[in-house]
Amino acid sequence: MAEPAEREPPAQDLQNIETPEQLPLLPVRDIVVFPYMVLPLFVGREMSIKAIEAALAGNRMIFLATQKALDVENPRPEDIHKVGTIGIIMRMLKLPDERIKILVQGTAKGKVLEYIQTEPYYSVRIAKIVEAKPPGAPLETEAVMRTVKEQIERIISLGKVLMPDVMVVIENMDDPGRLADMVVSNLGLKVEVTQDVLELTDPIVRLKRVSEILAKEIEVLSMQQKIQAQAKGEMDKTQREYFLREQLKAIQKELGELDERAEEVAEFRTRIKDAKMPDKVLKECEKQLKRLEKMHPDTAESATVRTYLEWMVELPWGKKSTDNLDIKAAAKVLNEDHYDLEKVKERILEYLAVRKLKDKMKGPILCFVGPPGVGKTSLGKSIARALGREFVRISLGGVRDEAEIRGHRRTYVGALPGRIIQGIKQAGTNNPVFMMDEVDKVGMDFRGDPSAALLEVLDPEQNHAFSDHYLGVAFDLTQVMFITTANLIDPILPALRDRMEIIEIPGYTEEEKLGIARRYLIPRQLKEHGITDKYFRLSEPALHRIVSHYTREAGVRNLEREIANVMRKVAKKVAEGKVQCYTITPTNLQSYLGVFKFLPEAEQEKDEIGVATGLAWTEAGGDVLYIEATVMKGKGQLTLTGHLGDVMKESAQAALSYVRSREKLLGINPDMFSRNDLHIHVPAGAIPKDGPSAGITMATALASSLSNIPVRRDVAMTGEITLRGRVLPIGGLKEKILAAKRAKLSTVILPKRNKKDLEEIPKHLLRGIQLVFAETMDDVIKASLRQAPPQQSKPNQVNSRRKTSRSQTTRLKKPSQAARPRTFVSASSASSTPAAP
Repeated sequence: MAEPAEREPPAQDLQNIETPEQLPLLPVRDIVVFPYMVLPLFVGREMSIKAIEAALAGNRMIFLATQKALDVENPRPEDIHKVGTIGIIMRMLKLPDERIKILVQGTAKGKVLEYIQTEPYYSVRIAKIVEAKPPGAPLETEAVMRTVKEQIERIISLGKVLMPDVMVVIENMDDPGRLADMVVSNLGLKVEVTQDVLELTDPIVRLKRVSEILAKEIEVLSMQQKIQAQAKGEMDKTQREYFLREQLKAIQKELGELDERAEEVAEFRTRIKDAKMPDKVLKECEKQLKRLEKMHPDTAESATVRTYLEWMVELPWGKKSTDNLDIKAAAKVLNEDHYDLEKVKERILEYLAVRKLKDKMKGPILCFVGPPGVGKTSLGKSIARALGREFVRISLGGVRDEAEIRGHRRTYVGALPGRIIQGIKQAGTNNPVFMMDEVDKVGMDFRGDPSAALLEVLDPEQNHAFSDHYLGVAFDLTQVMFITTANLIDPILPALRDRMEIIEIPGYTEEEKLGIARRYLIPRQLKEHGITDKYFRLSEPALHRIVSHYTREAGVRNLEREIANVMRKVAKKVAEGKVQCYTITPTNLQSYLGVFKFLPEAEQEKDEIGVATGLAWTEAGGDVLYIEATVMKGKGQLTLTGHLGDVMKESAQAALSYVRSREKLLGINPDMFSRNDLHIHVPAGAIPKDGPSAGITMATALASSLSNIPVRRDVAMTGEITLRGRVLPIGGLKEKILAAKRAKLSTVILPKRNKKDLEEIPKHLLRGIQLVFAETMDDVIKASLRQAPPQQSKPNQVNSRRKTSRSQTTRLKKPSQAARPRTFVSASSASSTPAAP
């Protein structure tokens, strides 16, 4: 309603103007009007306009009173202060927006006695308040006035703005009441405070009250000035630093340098936000980032924190690949990459089927166990391709430090996460196919046991919160499909073995090797050597000759190596310009590969006395061993040679005890055991041999040698023997049958209790082989010896035949091959007895 305006004292004494008892009342909202004040007012309320019109129609006088509440649009009598100012309307101007602008001057104070009229405007009966002038100028009055004037000067020095002409009037004023009104009306105080001053009638009291208000105002302004000075100081410092930084940036920009630290922190913050980390991991990263901001960039700890943050933001916390759940497509991929292996393929397809029905599923933990070269690692790659996942492979062979699995703590210089986290980072997703090769060759020393550390990784109930020492936070491994490989089950920690699903991958037959060579090996080698079938052709008989005479293994690694050897020689001829189609046949095969590396066993071209064919299990698959026994004059001692282990030595003792217990049935003179020494030898003495399944073979060799009856050369056998002649079951059945098939043996004697295991062996492996299931050693003797033993033999007849027997037991030396340990495995310890110490 009011607008500040220039205020000046009147030239005449307004106190002497005659004031009527009844005046129109004009409520004002935002100002308190004092006597002698001249100010403009904007009036817009209908009630107020009518009051002004009534005043202008009379003596132009009006009573100005302040509202108690500023937000009341239509005040009632109780909403208006009773003490106000009697004023004269000096001018009036109507505005285009239907408001009225008036210029009023206060004349004297007044007090509302009663409201005479409330419609259409307020009309009140008032009583004029006349102030008596204090007699003379006592010292107290002078002191208070001087104090107020000094306070005004102090306020102005502190930043309070007053118009210059008001200051001139204040300096020349000697009336304490008018001085108080002039000062308080120009300070811009709150309406309530100003109204309180207006209602004080004693000039000296009013002036003292103004002095108190000024003192408080001085304190407020002093504090405000102090705060502003501090803020200005901080602002000046901030502006100075900003200015210097901008100058430094400009200099660095001219020199080609940048503020790398700030950019690095900003980049880390963005990458942390985009990594989709779990809440706990995010909190740890933000904590380390704050530490990095406060560190000097050249400190060693700063480099450590920087490396840690780089690892954290590069790990795939929330990134995973989408599984290919098309079972037919996955089966097609697996069949394209691998021949046979139906059991493994079926297991992967089963996982896909369950994954298709259930969205969230923990990854399986498989362990492929089999000899080298059978395709365990390549099978893992095919599984990843079939699932549409990333593939990661690490080798655990020779790992002896637990930190290789769990990582190093960041307190060590050069610390890094373990191989598991490194592989996850390499994959770029949190659900890759993770292959860990050679899990059976993990070592252990004073730095810890890596196999024990793998327990957490390969346990579905624990790996949801795998803790790497370097990261210091949990990483979820439940979506990872772990596949481990091993050649032997026995060296694997039992607790670790219990956490994995064991899938055995035995060796291949010759027929399977031929199929693998045609479908995979030859096309791959043609591509790697840069030649086509236009220049190279390998006949079926030649390929068969390579398999049988140049390789002897469970897998196909050496077979591929020999095929590559042939192709290199063909590629050399083509590169020399001798362009033609080179056909490899059995006739010219030796010109490419040299002499045969493996020959058939020459000594087994006929039945011999004292030589029995045994079947052994090795890391490379099954193998055939010929156990020789001979009798010589002596004192009944038993000699064992051939680098035999303790288990085989005990089997030999048990075999001898059995033969002695059956001396009458076998036609053996009892005196032979006390007058002759017995010698059992297993050729290839440089190769360690052990295992519990050579008992029946040794017993057969001893029985043949002592009874002078030859053993059938086309019969192989495996099984453990008891003192009472029972034949115990064995393990590694498929590998041993494969070995017999490779050696072209037509009959295999097996323990009767192993008959149930034939369900696991493909039918095509059993074609061409007659299986004899023996329950006792008598069944073995009946099936293996060429003729029934006589009821009794004379000592001189046995001794007369011994010369021939000894000459027949001389074996041709076995062709040179890589010395590998051999094991005779029983069913109860098919994977528990190492072939070599």
